[in-house]
Amino acid sequence: MLSRTCNVVFLTWLLASVVNAAQPNVVILLADDLGFRDVGCYQGPVQTPTIDCLAAGGVRFTDFYSGCAVCSPSRATLLTGRHHIRAGVYSWIHDESQNSHLRTREVTLAEVLREAGYATAHVGKWHLGLPTDQRKKPTPDEHGFDHWFATWNNASPSHRDPDNFIRNGKPVGKLEGYSCQLVADEAIRWLDERPDAKRPFFLNVWFHEPHAPIAAPPERVATYGEPKDRAAVYSGTIDNTDRAIDRLLKKLAEVDAVENTLIIYASDNGSYRDDRTGGLRGRKGMNWEGGIRVPGIFSWPGKISSGVTSEPAGLVDVLPSVCGLLGLHPPAGVHLDGTDLSPLLTGKTDAIARQQPLFWHLQKSRPIVAIRSGDFSLVADPAYDLPTTNMFQESWIPQIRSGGYTNYRLYHLRRDPGQTTDVAAEHPEVFESMRRQLLQINRSVMADGADWHLGPVDDTAAR
Repeated sequence: MLSRTCNVVFLTWLLASVVNAAQPNVVILLADDLGFRDVGCYQGPVQTPTIDCLAAGGVRFTDFYSGCAVCSPSRATLLTGRHHIRAGVYSWIHDESQNSHLRTREVTLAEVLREAGYATAHVGKWHLGLPTDQRKKPTPDEHGFDHWFATWNNASPSHRDPDNFIRNGKPVGKLEGYSCQLVADEAIRWLDERPDAKRPFFLNVWFHEPHAPIAAPPERVATYGEPKDRAAVYSGTIDNTDRAIDRLLKKLAEVDAVENTLIIYASDNGSYRDDRTGGLRGRKGMNWEGGIRVPGIFSWPGKISSGVTSEPAGLVDVLPSVCGLLGLHPPAGVHLDGTDLSPLLTGKTDAIARQQPLFWHLQKSRPIVAIRSGDFSLVADPAYDLPTTNMFQESWIPQIRSGGYTNYRLYHLRRDPGQTTDVAAEHPEVFESMRRQLLQINRSVMADGADWHLGPVDDTAAR
C-alpha cells in the first residue's frame, strides 16, 4: 500500500476551494532523461504515486514519443508542434560554441496561450538557447513566458544545491535543496504572486531529474539501494520529483478545481540507462525505440476520458492537442508536424488520422532517421560520412540538409517491440510507402532548417 495514495491526492484536489477561470489552466510536467520503464504506472521500479494518479485519472499512452532522442530538439518540438530542425534546433545546444537556439520566429504554445489571455510561466531546465557574452540569443520571455526561472542546461554542480538558476534574466546564485523541489517552490511562489489570480495560466514545469549529474535525498535513495549505488540514486531522483509534483498538485488544488486544469506529463527523451527502457532497443541519443519512446499522460478530469491507449503519439502533438482541447486556433500559416489528439483524448474516436507519420532525425544517432506509421517503424543510416560525437558542429549543417539515406530497415513494433527482426522483405509495399514518406518529410523539414554555420540567421524570415 503506497503511503501517498491516489485517492488522497485527488480527493484533496477535488474538494479544494475554487476560483473559476474563463479558460482551463494548462500545466506541463516534463522529466529529463526519464526512461519508458521508470515510473510505477509504466511498470517501473520507482514509487511514483502522484504520477500514477495522473495516469489513473487520465489517458496513459503506451506508445508515446519524444520529439528527439536528446534534449534541446525535443523541447523545441514540444513548444512548437513542429519538427525541431524547422524550429532551428538540430541537436542539443551548447550556447558557448553554437549559434543555434529556438528561433524567435517560431510560435510557441506559450505565445498561443498568452494571446488567448493566459498568464504564462516557465520554471526549470530550458536548454533552448540563452545569451552568452559572445552570442545574442532570445530568452524565454521572447518565446511567450511572462515569468521564467531556468538553467541553460543541467542543474549545476548537480541536483543538490544548484548554483546556476536565472530568474527573469538575473542569476539567482547558490540555492539550498534539490532541483526538483526548488523548481516546485518557484512554481508555487509564482502561483501565489501572479498579478491577476482570475486569469487562466500556463505553467511549464521542466524538471532536471534524472539527468546526470544526479543527486537525491539519502532517505529517498535508501528506498532503492545503497548510497553509492548509481541505480538507487537515479531512482531516488525520480521519487523526489514525484514528491515535488505532489506538492505542486496540492497548490493547484488551492487555486482552482481539478476540472479546470489540464495536466500533461512526459519526458524529453529516453533513459541513458539500458535497464530502464523496458527491453526496447537503444537508449538516449539513439533513434531506436529505447531512445525515443517515453511516458505520456494527459489528465483533465471531467473532460479527458480515463484509460490506456496504444495509439502512437508524442510531444509533437502537444501544441495542436492543447489547441483542440481548449477550442483555440493553432498558429496561422504554420506547418505543424503534430496532430490534434483531442478527439482521441475525449473518447470521440479510437484512432487518429495523421497528416504525416511521426519522424525523427538526429545526427549522432545510428540510425540517423526513424519514422513511425501504424504498427511499423522504418529506420535508416546516413548515405554520407559524419562523426557520431556527442557535441554537434554547425559546420555539418550543409551536409545534413543535402545528404541522403541508406540501409533502410523495417520493424513491426506490435510483434517485435525490441526491433530485432527486419521485415522489409515480408512487407515490400509497406516498406516502399514508408520510405517515400520518410524522404518527403525529410525534404520538407530540411528546407526549413537554419543555416547556423553562416552565423546568426534572420529570425524574421517567413516560415
